[in-house]
Amino acid sequence: MASPDQDLAAVLDKDGVRLTVDDALATVTLTNPDRRNAQSPALWRALAEAGRLLPGSVRVVVLRGEGKSFSAGLDRQMFTPEGIPGEPTFVDLARRDDAGLDATIAGFQEAFTWWRRSDIVSIAAVQGHAIGAGFQLALACDLRVVADDVQFAMRETGLGIVPDLTGTHPLVGLVGYARALEICVTGRFVQAEESVASGLASVAVPVGELDGAVRDLAAAILAAPRDAVVETKALLRGAVERTYDEQRAAERQAQARRLRDLAGLGE
Repeated sequence: MASPDQDLAAVLDKDGVRLTVDDALATVTLTNPDRRNAQSPALWRALAEAGRLLPGSVRVVVLRGEGKSFSAGLDRQMFTPEGIPGEPTFVDLARRDDAGLDATIAGFQEAFTWWRRSDIVSIAAVQGHAIGAGFQLALACDLRVVADDVQFAMRETGLGIVPDLTGTHPLVGLVGYARALEICVTGRFVQAEESVASGLASVAVPVGELDGAVRDLAAAILAAPRDAVVETKALLRGAVERTYDEQRAAERQAQARRLRDLAGLGE
């Protein structure tokens, strides 16, 4: 699959992550297709850095993976006694005290948290395998457009661990508790038709049409005024935690801000 950002100068290109920016649209690409874009602490640090490097002009961020798989999950070398050179092994992590282990995992999670910032809309373009950490990275985005060969799976529980890269909250929000539990504890594949029907994905398209579908969605988002998109995203993100009356009040407050801004009366 050809890269839509291949003609742009890279803002970041390291450890399997490339960030390019074209005015209001940024693209983050996982660039290790020979290893099915397997994830490691170095890749997570690069993803977190990509978030910090986003220019203020960016409104939409597309996340994609080169090759046949979006991301097949953790680098299997992390499960070996030797681990990845220069990185802590699972045994090393287990020996840390509670505060140290919590801080380490929180550092890993930084690669997955910035995609839902209020000032951007993030879109994951997902083809092939999106397993474990790959599934959670797709879930980190606001929206998912999938190819018809997509295979989501949450395999952590079967390995004796739990999903800890921020994926559980959006998964429950998208498909509900019962289905999220069943997906996680069985580790089964969720394919294109179910991903759309369950709300995991906005739309499924043939593999060859994935980049075009994502570009069309990004263009539609960029066609709307930025401040209105930011306010709408904040309204919807907070709706689950608010009561009906609290949400009504939040709508009124957001609309008041928009009307005053449009009339040139904003603070």
